[in-house]
Amino acid sequence: MTRWVALLRGVNVGGVRVGMADLRRLVTGLGHKDVRTYLRSGNVVFGSAVRDPGALARGIERALADELDVTVPVLVRSAHEMTTIAGGNPYADREADPTRLLVAFLATAPEASAVAGLAAPAGETVAFTVTGREVFLHYQDGGYGRSKFTNAHLEKRLGVVATTRNWRSVRALAELAA
Repeated sequence: MTRWVALLRGVNVGGVRVGMADLRRLVTGLGHKDVRTYLRSGNVVFGSAVRDPGALARGIERALADELDVTVPVLVRSAHEMTTIAGGNPYADREADPTRLLVAFLATAPEASAVAGLAAPAGETVAFTVTGREVFLHYQDGGYGRSKFTNAHLEKRLGVVATTRNWRSVRALAELAA
């Protein structure tokens, strides 16, 4: 059985509400085991015999729509991928404040031309590194909440669905999935 992390985009931070008890029930109802949620922002860790992350994401998306009338993208990473991400932040040794470090998880790897054209908005000092399906972010002069270099900015510039988590959540999800 493989351990997985599902990340729901835009849940409980805007207009879309999903209770974590409902999310656990829904994921358990899909046949997955040892289902646990982390915080209230649409993070769920579970074990499954299913080995296709795309099938897992589509199954959760369908169940959310069918059972809760909620339509949101779901991105799935294996426990191994989460451990690699948690251990591979190029900015972790430069920043003591974990609120200034984030990871944007992408549904697919963006085109190289989109990555080459990605830039921080004028006047912002945001360092970023795109690695496959993740973007490591370091907000040097403030936090994510005041920046224009947001999840929406990344989606528009890279042309892929994204969901962003702070560094504390990334590490906690990697530990829960291990």
